[in-house]
Amino acid sequence: MAIEVKELAQLKLMRKAGLVVADTLKLIEQSAQIGMTTLDLNEIAIKNLAKHGATPSFLGYHGFPAVICASVNEEVVHGIPNKRKLVSGDVLSIDFGAIIDGWHGDAAISFGLGEIDPADQKLMDVCCESMWQGIAAGKKGAKLTDISAAIEGYINSQGKYGILREYGGHGIGSAMHQEPHILNFGPAGNGPELVVGMALAIEPMITRGHERTKVLSDEWTVVSHDSSTGAHFEHTYTIAPDGKVFVLTAEDGGKADLARLGIAISDLL
Repeated sequence: MAIEVKELAQLKLMRKAGLVVADTLKLIEQSAQIGMTTLDLNEIAIKNLAKHGATPSFLGYHGFPAVICASVNEEVVHGIPNKRKLVSGDVLSIDFGAIIDGWHGDAAISFGLGEIDPADQKLMDVCCESMWQGIAAGKKGAKLTDISAAIEGYINSQGKYGILREYGGHGIGSAMHQEPHILNFGPAGNGPELVVGMALAIEPMITRGHERTKVLSDEWTVVSHDSSTGAHFEHTYTIAPDGKVFVLTAEDGGKADLARLGIAISDLL
């Protein structure tokens, strides 16, 4: 299947969806408290979607029963919100998608509650920065796996972490998951050339231990095989018509984080 290429007007709708995602994730992180449940956080997302007139990307997707994925500690991705109460030291990963006028935004964050193990904080910091390194590498004219190599190279430079093999980033636009699949590891220089109008969701997923995972009996929740803590970050970005990148799910379009890496963002969105 060909990679969907968007026009500026379509990217602007994706930006609207992306801002709903950014606002919702920020609200969830600010609202999360020890003693709350991930179902409570799901309700926050439901109300914020309604406030913005958006619809959820996740609810009903292949039967998924919630509007957020909420994964705690050894749950790396795709956790179903439940009545488990959050405790101090928990590492919580929230993945969320929203739709505006048929166009999707998708992003994820990880954060800690209460007193966090410094090694868990470093895990999250490494995962987050690897995402930015991947986006910076995914500029116009690059090859798809330049993103993969940048993510893996940064993670490996920071210590020994497990990079999930079965899961990765993806194209996004008029559907949440589109071609191409984007690995978070592998050599640079392979795959299609990145061109204006592509939109990609970059999402490294790592653990403090082994990269092997298993899916729980709910058929969704992905946990580390060795029960090590996981982290997950994601942003949706595009290559705008002026040839510059723009992060559709970041409040500032990715300006601050990409400036650190020598990348100027588009001013068209």
